[in-house]
Amino acid sequence: MIGIIGRKLGMTQIFNEAGQQVPVTVVEAEPNPVTKVVTKDAAGFAAVELGLGTQRLAREGKKGERTPRGSRAAKAEVAHAAKAGLGAPPEVLRSFRLDDAPGKNPEVPSYSVGDRVSVGIFQPGETVKVTGTSKGRGFQGMVKRHYAGGGPNTHGNTKHRRPGSIGAGTDPSRVIKGKRMPGRYGGTRHTQTHLRVEKVDAERNLIYIRGSVAGPKNGIVLVRKQG
Repeated sequence: MIGIIGRKLGMTQIFNEAGQQVPVTVVEAEPNPVTKVVTKDAAGFAAVELGLGTQRLAREGKKGERTPRGSRAAKAEVAHAAKAGLGAPPEVLRSFRLDDAPGKNPEVPSYSVGDRVSVGIFQPGETVKVTGTSKGRGFQGMVKRHYAGGGPNTHGNTKHRRPGSIGAGTDPSRVIKGKRMPGRYGGTRHTQTHLRVEKVDAERNLIYIRGSVAGPKNGIVLVRKQG
């Protein structure tokens, strides 16, 4: 299995050959350079490390000269990227297994450091799975976080959005583990499977994926082939 790192641009709609309106998520995936290759002999599995974007570098000058504000790439990252022929280290690095579906994909693709993976690896009609980080919504209550119904709005009730009873009395005299409570909502890793690739625009490095995927606009997503 192989995939690509991209950014979610948002959602739109396209029309297929049958004239049907299809809601799609647009993912922009510029060619990802291969920064590292893991062999099966060394680690027990085959994988590649891909990168996206570029980091800012420290200013080259005299020793002790002030570095401009903002995060800069570390020397180790610069050296790692230089092995792949990159002038600046990628902003995002992710690993993709090449043989995680034994039996389904007998042909394991081979890559070398410095190669680039583009949207051309996908074809319309293929099934993919997309991994992203869901929108972070901060600290939320029961109604929003767990879709609770809440209490009545009339007849003197004053507990409209409260959780109600959260535990028993004498037995067991504690709140049961796993009880749905207010807390942080969103901002978690989520993978959506069985999504169809509706269109691939190689000139603009765009993938049109049917349906919605996790994450905000400009969020990092991983699009992988599904065996």
